[in-house]
Amino acid sequence: MAKRYFILLLAVAAFTLAGRAQQDDPVLFTVEKTPVHQSEFVYIYSKTNGKDADFSRKSLEEYLDLYIKFKLKVQKARDMKLDTIPQLKNELAGYRRQLADSYLLDKEVTEKLLQEAYEHIQQDVDISHILVAVKEDASAADTLAAYQKIMDVKKQLAGGGDFAKLAKEVSDDKSAAQNGGHIGYVTALFPNGFYELEKAAYSAPLNKVAGPVRTSAGYHLLLVHARRPARGEIEAAHILLRSKDAEPDAVKKRIESIYASLKAGADFEAVAKELSEDGNTASKGGYIGFFGINKYSRPFEDAAFALENDGDFSKPFQTDVGWHIVRRISRRGIQPYNIEKSRLEGQVKRDLRFEEARNALVERIKKESNLKEYPKVLDAFASAQTDTFLTFRWKAPEKPSGELLFEIGKDYKVTLGDFTDYLERSSRQRIRRGREADIKAAVQELYDAFVDESIMKYEEKQLEAKYPDFKALMREYEEGILLFEATKMLVWDKAAQDSVGLAEFYKTIEGKYRWEERATTSIYKMQDKYKDRLDEVRSYAATHTPQEALAKFNTEEDPMLRFESKTLERSIYPDFRGMEWKAGALSQTEPDPRSHTLKFNKIEKTIPPANKTLDEARGYAVADYQDYLEGKWVESLRKEYSVKVNHKVFDSLVK
Repeated sequence: MAKRYFILLLAVAAFTLAGRAQQDDPVLFTVEKTPVHQSEFVYIYSKTNGKDADFSRKSLEEYLDLYIKFKLKVQKARDMKLDTIPQLKNELAGYRRQLADSYLLDKEVTEKLLQEAYEHIQQDVDISHILVAVKEDASAADTLAAYQKIMDVKKQLAGGGDFAKLAKEVSDDKSAAQNGGHIGYVTALFPNGFYELEKAAYSAPLNKVAGPVRTSAGYHLLLVHARRPARGEIEAAHILLRSKDAEPDAVKKRIESIYASLKAGADFEAVAKELSEDGNTASKGGYIGFFGINKYSRPFEDAAFALENDGDFSKPFQTDVGWHIVRRISRRGIQPYNIEKSRLEGQVKRDLRFEEARNALVERIKKESNLKEYPKVLDAFASAQTDTFLTFRWKAPEKPSGELLFEIGKDYKVTLGDFTDYLERSSRQRIRRGREADIKAAVQELYDAFVDESIMKYEEKQLEAKYPDFKALMREYEEGILLFEATKMLVWDKAAQDSVGLAEFYKTIEGKYRWEERATTSIYKMQDKYKDRLDEVRSYAATHTPQEALAKFNTEEDPMLRFESKTLERSIYPDFRGMEWKAGALSQTEPDPRSHTLKFNKIEKTIPPANKTLDEARGYAVADYQDYLEGKWVESLRKEYSVKVNHKVFDSLVK
């Protein structure tokens, strides 16, 4: 069993090996001509043994033997050409695509965005803004008009114009008419599409107009009034007395009376249940739960977050709803990065900022890889297209063009034929652009998307060369697949299917698996509404068969008694404790509240200890047979393949 666990461990282990020059990473051993370097062995030894990796000679020798066995099996799998099986190749390719996508984006994009988001949530920012609305897909003329308008407003502000007054006059944010563009304190993450405004809010100088900033809503001018440490979240309860126009003073006097009783020691939860007029929370003792900034009105929020200790409650205060007393239950500040990370990651990946950062990654790779384009080839292709190009009838030429369209790096060349194949696959995108009826613009847009896709494919191909940990991870996953398949074919399937071999093998271990003392038992269950007849039933069951007992006490209308028969081992069945070990013995009666029954056991006959048959021990026997076959397999592999260990390198590992 330990060996099979080792196989699976190797199949899924994520190795992050440090890249070393060949001379700094000597070969520890070879299987045939396949080398295993010191760094690989040291990492997997440390990874598997954890705190027990003491690098003692005994420990290293034991693990070296296991790892040599592992590599022998992988070598056999390759010689069996298992790495050429289409199903396994597809599985590995699928894993690589999935790993490459997450690896590229997580390493290059996600982590950077998460770190930035975590820095932002450390603070709340007090902001005002002026918005000139323009749709993301607006025409060039409309976009220019909106930009000129926002720049005109900025010029007025630079000349001494009042921000709040201008916001009321020109801002397309409907709330500006009342608040003069003053949003108040907010915290990251800003709504989807407002990432650029969020970045400006956390970086712009205080009390200086910033912008214009483009978001999905339009152009903004931003004024940051202040920043403060983030308030986080508070868990609270409250008591509410709603304002009444006819008797405002009476409501105030009542809330002050409640406050006095709380100060005198009255139970907050009990008072809230009895007197609070908040129908949603009164029955829960006023419990609101956790909330952060901007969920409730400013007076309510300020009063709640001003409470310094758990259990403190505020003086009465008034909001638009009425008079409140709020009690702090607990407070939750910003947690360490490793805790906040999982929460932020979901938000970041759903936000447009993720796509923007991905685009930035593509642009960086373009520069690093020296993207070289041949626009004349694209222009000639676009000019040759007719209206059919924007319909489902368009097909790529049967003979793909070999003209060079662009090059990435030294040897990644993309032809016009590659692009036309992409265009045929992307029929939905082509047809969607048919409404615009601008063929050249559609070709250019599709070309840009194709270049981005090709850039990511190019970068994916460089992962092994650029990142040793990615290369190691792929090697280990591939070897794990091969090992699993070879072991399945030569050991596991054979052990399960070779009934003759299993039977012969079981003869060699006969007596290893035995039954202890057992008993054939009848387990009686009786409806507890008949408990007054329990003694009668037990007395009869002790000297009669279960069938006779059921015939005597049950009727078709009302079966009061049921039973099931089981053969049970004495030592592992708790109901046998305290019973006399002989036929006819009864256990104590036990009630079962769930099924409303009374249960007792009867020993019908006892069975002495005996060897288990192959069928009775099949699960254990098959596992033993697998170990036996695996041992024989390893013996044959040691004879088939030469293994050479560099003992000098091995000795250098011993501490």
